[in-house]
Amino acid sequence: MLIHPDFDPVAIHLGPLAIRWYGIMYLVGFALFLLLGRHRIRERADWTVKELDDLLFYGALGVVLGGRLGYVFFYKFSDYLHAPLHIFYVWEGGMSFHGGMLGVIAAIWLFSKKTGKSWLAVTDFVAPLVPLGLGAGRIGNFINGELWGRPTDVPWAMIFPKMDMQPRHPSELYEFALEGVTLFLILWLFSKKPRPVGAISGLFLIGYGTFRFLVEFTREPDDFLGLLALGLSMGQWLSLPMILAGIAMMVWSYRRASNPERIV
Repeated sequence: MLIHPDFDPVAIHLGPLAIRWYGIMYLVGFALFLLLGRHRIRERADWTVKELDDLLFYGALGVVLGGRLGYVFFYKFSDYLHAPLHIFYVWEGGMSFHGGMLGVIAAIWLFSKKTGKSWLAVTDFVAPLVPLGLGAGRIGNFINGELWGRPTDVPWAMIFPKMDMQPRHPSELYEFALEGVTLFLILWLFSKKPRPVGAISGLFLIGYGTFRFLVEFTREPDDFLGLLALGLSMGQWLSLPMILAGIAMMVWSYRRASNPERIV
């Protein structure tokens, strides 16, 4: 039986300033975005390093603002409705991937308007750069000992002392392996060849939505929500539209592939 190492969530203490591992994982995700993005730029002439840097700035704002507001509206709307100032208490935690994704979509739209690039061409460029950053975030969750899994008797079950002494799925590591590493490999290899506009973005939606939906069966539901209709979690209900939208996008993309406006 494994026991969670109970890491100190603070990586570095600088007097009154505490630098947390979770924040460092965000920085790791942004750094990976830049490194992978620069690698992709070397293979294409329609992007510049400055555009990539600008896109990261827009995307970072979208991740933080969208992630926070998504958590507020999707998970604890009634609580924040009664205490709206707590929306700004980001040090207490509370971020939503699905909200962050909506924030990034809005940020990419603004970036596209500024640069004159096709919105879907930008999302296709961005999609393979995202999963490793998501994986870094899941490592941050694991270090914090949060978002633990449901009780299980599998040989690799782990005890999370912050929760209880029951053996549980290390669901953060499942998400790191699937939403991070596996999804990155799928998208990176898929994007190596020219694809119709929208195809890479559609595959991202299908891949993330499917992996998140499956992992949620091993992840402990939020105690303030529990399981919702049909015994599914909020994460699963939010992932289903992603999967459907991804399928629709890929069908649309390949139906017009015989005469695409642009290949990325």
